[in-house]
Amino acid sequence: MTREPRGPNEKLGTVLALAGISNAGLARRVNDLGAQRGLTLRYDKTSVARWVSKGMVPQGAAPHLIAAAIGSKLGRPVPLHEIGLADADPAPEVGLAFPRDIGQAVRSATELYRLDLAGRRGGGGIWQSLAGSFAVSAYATPASRWLITPADPSVAREPKDAEGSVGLDGLPQRVGHSDVTKLREAAVDARRWDSKYGGGDWRSSMVPECLRVDAAPLLLGSYSDEVGRSLFGATAELTRLAGWMAFDTGQQEAAQRYYIQALRLARAAADVPLGGYVLASMSLQATYRGFADEGVDLAQAAVERNRGLATARTMSFFRLVEARAQAKAGDGPACGAALKSAEGWLERSRSGDPDPSWLDFYSHERFAADAAECYRDLRLPRQVRRFTEQALARPTEEFVRSHGLRLVVSAVAELESGNLDAACAAGARAVEVANRISSARTTEYVRDLMHRLEAYRDEPRVAELRERARPLLMAPA
Repeated sequence: MTREPRGPNEKLGTVLALAGISNAGLARRVNDLGAQRGLTLRYDKTSVARWVSKGMVPQGAAPHLIAAAIGSKLGRPVPLHEIGLADADPAPEVGLAFPRDIGQAVRSATELYRLDLAGRRGGGGIWQSLAGSFAVSAYATPASRWLITPADPSVAREPKDAEGSVGLDGLPQRVGHSDVTKLREAAVDARRWDSKYGGGDWRSSMVPECLRVDAAPLLLGSYSDEVGRSLFGATAELTRLAGWMAFDTGQQEAAQRYYIQALRLARAAADVPLGGYVLASMSLQATYRGFADEGVDLAQAAVERNRGLATARTMSFFRLVEARAQAKAGDGPACGAALKSAEGWLERSRSGDPDPSWLDFYSHERFAADAAECYRDLRLPRQVRRFTEQALARPTEEFVRSHGLRLVVSAVAELESGNLDAACAAGARAVEVANRISSARTTEYVRDLMHRLEAYRDEPRVAELRERARPLLMAPA
């Protein structure tokens, strides 16, 4: 369906020419992006010609898919106004801004929180419209602004500036430390559920609701600089968690926007280690999406800004994330150096160190698990097996998803070492875990394992494993 014609859309025609995309090529890209989100679209070159020559505006998700298709070719986000479609439905720019002004930063974050809930109630909403719109270049400005100025000079919000709810006296809500404590408790609960049941578990997915209902009114209230810093820190933690859960469930475009807002909130909190943690999350996503070089840059930014500020265990984790990106980039020496540094920092950490609560998952077993994945990417199965044995030495019911991922990595290492029986045994345990949690990332790991086992598909052990994994293999990608 399209709206009435309004004259030639010269902006769209110009950007298509700049990107080197033909009418037929754009139609194909838009249809493919729609299919990734379960949409059946049948646009062709004639449809595109009408958009350009007659200025017709397709409704629904199409304008956002057009922007995403062109953006993927140009390698950067393409806002709707650049292609003459700014009057379409909610623009995909929401959540991508990293405002310098603290008031604008509050509005940017709260706008994202409101939009996400609308999407959930609408059966996918804006996130369905933003299919395939992840662009690693969108991290460039947030990362550079955070590096240059990691803290705002003041975040106090006076009653006259407040826009949120009001108290019984009719004055804007005054935020106190007890309000912040409730947000931190919500973050602790969400981290626990996410680790145990995956980002798609309904208890984990309550985080966006908490941001909209609880955090947003507080951000729009009034508070002192001291309380404000604490409030921004707690909200940054929750926002990063929302991004991590979206990442785990395959909603990469939503995760990117949450991460950007989390980084801006961490800057308002003057919490440099937390900002580094958000950058590390961005790095993992960029690496996972195939942008390993950018992943290296983001992880190194976290490391450099936190020298002399973060605890030893925090620095260890940042170097470990860098190692993951270096391995994916195929740079063995750089990966080895980052791993050695990560291990050294971890050895220097002590139980009495003031480590942040959000790092409670990081242990020697987690280091070994990520080291195993590094060596998997570098195709060194002997090293993978050594570190995987360490990672699986103490299985825990608290980090179920992580245990499942480690089992898949173990299975791949056994397969590459020629041990089909061991590979199938580890694979069967991984499938059992994957079937108990809601994690698109874990499912993708299992699918990758089954793809590697295709050469042995006639083996009874492999056939049995494939049958066990059938629910995962049949689930939407």
